[in-house]
Amino acid sequence: MPSRGESVDVIADVRLTGADRLDPFGADAVDIHLSHGRIVDIAPARALPRQGTVLDADGGWVIPGLWDHHVHTVQWALVAQREPLGDATSAADAASRMGRAAVLADGRRVGSGFRDALWADEMTLAALDAATGTVPTYLINADVHSVWLNTAALQREGFPVDDTGVLREEPAFEISRRLNAADPAIGDRLVRSALQTAAARGIVGVVDLDMAWNAEAWARRLDAGFDTTRIRFGIYPGQLERALAEGLASGDALDPAGLVCVGPLKVITDGSLGTRTAACSHAYPGDPHNHGVLTVPPDALVELMVRATGGGLECAVHAIGDVANSHALDAFAASGATGTIEHAQLVAHADVPRFARLGVGASVQPEHAIDDRDITDTVWATQTGLPYGLRSLAAAGTNLLFGSDAPVAPLDPWAAMAAAVFRTRDGRPAWHPEEGVDAATALAASTWGGSLSGSALFPGDRADLVVVDRDPLGASETELRATAACATMIEGRLTHVA
Repeated sequence: MPSRGESVDVIADVRLTGADRLDPFGADAVDIHLSHGRIVDIAPARALPRQGTVLDADGGWVIPGLWDHHVHTVQWALVAQREPLGDATSAADAASRMGRAAVLADGRRVGSGFRDALWADEMTLAALDAATGTVPTYLINADVHSVWLNTAALQREGFPVDDTGVLREEPAFEISRRLNAADPAIGDRLVRSALQTAAARGIVGVVDLDMAWNAEAWARRLDAGFDTTRIRFGIYPGQLERALAEGLASGDALDPAGLVCVGPLKVITDGSLGTRTAACSHAYPGDPHNHGVLTVPPDALVELMVRATGGGLECAVHAIGDVANSHALDAFAASGATGTIEHAQLVAHADVPRFARLGVGASVQPEHAIDDRDITDTVWATQTGLPYGLRSLAAAGTNLLFGSDAPVAPLDPWAAMAAAVFRTRDGRPAWHPEEGVDAATALAASTWGGSLSGSALFPGDRADLVVVDRDPLGASETELRATAACATMIEGRLTHVA
């Protein structure tokens, strides 16, 4: 068996899958012959000489390499150092856990992943101070749109002290930026490890939307030998003029191999469901004046997108509530920009067909629907938009692009596909199963081209490939989540071998 880093010439005894196949092989094993990073032939097993380096697939299935279209790479990698709070049942429980959490080398305690929307008690500064004392302590919401800090942390960061200690939206993002930038050497090591783990799940590429000047960070990682994953990195509005001045356009490569490329301008236009700040047409329960927030006014959004488009940048617009999605679609129409709406969690029924008409992709995170099902059924109970409407978007001709929003959900493409198809996990009844998509759509949405690109393989295709232990088009929910990648490769070069 060849080792990681070697280039494969033949994938032997492998089976094909994909709803859009045109080959005659059915379930029979084939050999896939590679050269110069491309598929040059697909032939019956042993019909052609197996020359060069041979990867024995032993009857496994081959699929296109998988992409996660929405990752906050450093923040996701740093989760390995942070106290997990995903199963905290109350504010008191979360505070108590943080009081026992390890203190990091920089003198802080950091926890992440809590979901407070259904907690019975409130987050207060007094409760957190009582549990955590004088050690600066930070609790990051699962959606990253709010952070709960104790007095020591607020004072360390220079933020006003109030009765709650909770920061939302831009102040919360600023706290995350500071925590993420604490030690680039540690962050780079954890990013390398996390992306190697992703390769073991079949990931060949991610869209990195860290809130930083990512061109510098990825140039540094390339210089250190990073070669595990294809990267397309985002640029935020505060960095737009710098990017344009440096001539960065979407698709431009930082390295000769084209591994790391410039991605889109990322604009966050509203809040989130969990923080109850997503911009919606109806008020949130118990708060008749709260319709969420538009963090970028519609006119300013159009101006940003026109500026980016003129400089050759695609746009990725964060829009969660139905009002935010309407404004985002309006801005795509007015600016002529190309790109995606990120999340599209609540979409007005009249807006569903506009995605396809405008050529705007829906970059969605199917596991969020499962994580948020109970919150959606309560916090958005009175909304009239369509929540997590994957099938409706796909049926209207929208290109779906799946991701995780890691660390909001784990970077696991098989979990995303299972959530999209079966709309459940942990044995619960399916949540709005009518909005589930078929497995072929889910698989294609997990590749670079998205759901409209299909997932069949043809001679001439780039050899970004994964050999897996089962046919994902015929797997049950639990089987799909348990799918194992036996080998992952970029242009035929192995980035993972089981």
